[in-house]
Amino acid sequence: MTRTARLYGGSLYSLVKAEGMARDVLEEMGLVKELFDKNRAYLRVLEEPSISRAERTGLLDEAFGGRIRTYLLNFLKILCENGLLREFSGCFEEFRSRFYRDEGILQAKAVSARPLTEEERLALTVRLEHAAGHPVILDAETDSSLLGGMWVEIEGRRMEDTVQGRLADLERMWAKWN
Repeated sequence: MTRTARLYGGSLYSLVKAEGMARDVLEEMGLVKELFDKNRAYLRVLEEPSISRAERTGLLDEAFGGRIRTYLLNFLKILCENGLLREFSGCFEEFRSRFYRDEGILQAKAVSARPLTEEERLALTVRLEHAAGHPVILDAETDSSLLGGMWVEIEGRRMEDTVQGRLADLERMWAKWN
């Protein structure tokens, strides 16, 4: 994440937190990010310097006016006017990070060899919440390079139970014996 994204995302968070809207704006930012991720061409149009700033911000009004909070719409316009819409994803990450920290929510990432079922995902979330003593938001991904098992990262700590990890443990034990 860039310094610009931290500055802008943090500023928006401070503003809407003071207004008691942080949770709602976080949800709306997630929807906007999803829209931008799925419609890269739209984002390129909003960044096109040959289109006037007024036209580009007008496009934002058309797309989001009345659908998202005015604070967020104006934030998007500021990013657009300053040629910084490409930073929106980082702004969202910074906003979300500050919100989670203030709410005592921990982010966890689980990477497994195969997709987790909804039941496995829920069970893992419950176990992590119990161990951490805080609510946990779990981001689950798959990595086809894993032979089996998974690793989980939470609060900067990584717990691994993968086939590769077990093989590495065996290799270390073997090296000690020889």
